[in-house]
Amino acid sequence: MSKIWFVTGAARGLGAEIAKAALAAGDRVVVTGRRREALQAAFSPDSDKVLSLSLDVTREAEAEGAVEAALARFGRIDVLVNNAGYGNLGLFEETTDAEARAQYDTNVFGLYNVTRAVLPVLRRQRAGRIFNVSSVGGLLGGEGGSLYCATKFAVEGFSESIAKEVAAFGIRVTIVEPGFFRTDFLDDSSVRYGSRQIEDYAELSSQMKAFWDGRNHAQAGDPAKLGRVLVDLADRADPPLRFAAGSDAVAMIGGKIAALQAELDAWRDLSVTTDGDDVAAQAQAQAKAGTWG
Repeated sequence: MSKIWFVTGAARGLGAEIAKAALAAGDRVVVTGRRREALQAAFSPDSDKVLSLSLDVTREAEAEGAVEAALARFGRIDVLVNNAGYGNLGLFEETTDAEARAQYDTNVFGLYNVTRAVLPVLRRQRAGRIFNVSSVGGLLGGEGGSLYCATKFAVEGFSESIAKEVAAFGIRVTIVEPGFFRTDFLDDSSVRYGSRQIEDYAELSSQMKAFWDGRNHAQAGDPAKLGRVLVDLADRADPPLRFAAGSDAVAMIGGKIAALQAELDAWRDLSVTTDGDDVAAQAQAQAKAGTWG
């Protein structure tokens, strides 16, 4: 049976290629973005297969309205792809409070808005898939990633938590962790840097910007191939909670896992000394149950 997809940030990049892959598979797609004319340029006028909707994910009412319009046209939503986002790759002290909040408003609270609008639909259906596009930067931090990586770490924690909350309703959540893909992510039309200039960071800031500029449109990842993979995952009965996209992502995430394990092992003896004398058994039971807090 064909599926109905709802894709944010679909005018270009990963979002556009995911939507095109779903259409090529015979599914129907609601494509959303800030500028409807850009969506129609990418997907042609609306048809019985495609509905283009203007959506600023930072506006909760717009998210609710877009979901209502999708239901009015297609009657259901089977797959949500939370893809809308951008990167502020400035060094932390060179960014402002307003820049940090803007990064969170789109990458985190915007994702919340759309998910909150779609979840009641998926619950009523007792079925659905959610793909939350994170990044390798959702598991690894680095210079220039203090804002962007923080938002993607938030997406990871949010997604892992709601995956457990909604599983009983037949809803499956997958966190997509792309490496470097050949999109406009590093283009001047998308990426942002800190607006402050601090002399102590001048050399590092210049090096980082040159590094990102050199990667622009020269990344290894193929967005069209990722789109086809997500269509495949949407058909899987037991999709993964996390999906690393690209050989670079596999290598970087593998390295992070190994480093975490090594650090945990190195400090294990000191870590366990913080247990209360009367709670050792409780801690063991909690660890076995997989709960936190």
